[in-house]
Amino acid sequence: KDKHILIAVDETESSKRAVLYVADILGGFPGFRVTLLSIIPEPEEDFFDTTEEQAAWTRKNLEASRAMLENYARVLSQAGFPPDKIRIRACVGEAKEFADVILEAQQSMESCTLVVGRHRKTKTEEFLFGSTSSKLVREARNCAIWVVE
Repeated sequence: KDKHILIAVDETESSKRAVLYVADILGGFPGFRVTLLSIIPEPEEDFFDTTEEQAAWTRKNLEASRAMLENYARVLSQAGFPPDKIRIRACVGEAKEFADVILEAQQSMESCTLVVGRHRKTKTEEFLFGSTSSKLVREARNCAIWVVE
């Protein structure tokens, strides 16, 4: 059975580095499969005037997210991951913190390794809003966490 690697990504440089790190370390080795996960932050309900406007926003953002994920999937494929061992998943984050959505995905997919890029925050921002990678390291169970600088 292949070992499952979950890489949580967005469009930041730190996410690109996380994907490149997995490509460099594991690309070409048999026995691994990867899921690239993108979480789109959903605005508050009152942000939209109509449900049609909300649906159009969601559709547009899911399409952009899938395009980004397909680019990352190409990087992994070029590094030696077989295309049938690479999955992409984009979802809208609802009202939860990113870390909670990522941990739920890790548990439901039974990923043995979770990979994220570290986003640079000031000490004040980290105090006020917390750090996704810190929460993942603190709360993840039954998996390794790779936080890529």
